[in-house]
This record gives sequence, C-alpha cells and structure tokens, in this order.
Amino acid sequence: MEKNLGKLDRILRFILGFWWIGPLAPQFGADWANVLIAVIGWIALIESFWGYCWLHKLFKIDNQNQ
Repeated sequence: MEKNLGKLDRILRFILGFWWIGPLAPQFGADWANVLIAVIGWIALIESFWGYCWLHKLFKIDNQNQ
C-alpha cells in the first residue's frame, strides 16, 4: 500500500480523530450519530498513521508531496 497523504493532511486527520474519539467529541441526541462520529474518528486516526486514504485512491488524489 503506497502512501497518498501529505504531512499536513496526516496531522489534521490525527487531530480530528483524536478529538472525535475523545471526551470532547460532539454529542448528539441520536445514538447512531454518536456512533458515526466515533467511527469516522477511528478511520481518520488510522489513516493518519498509515498515510493512506482509500477515497484519495478512488479519486486519484495524491497529496504525498504537500
């Protein structure tokens, strides 16, 4: 798996993921929305470590050099 995320993108995804799975995550009245926020947070956190995003691959976006 080749990396397709740049340094800034990885840092922002890490911050977003850490925030959305932490105690300061946005809370909604619907349980499904809270679960969705947590899942997106985990995906962002994992992608920040891997440096790879499947949506970037799908749309042929390469931010590795940024």
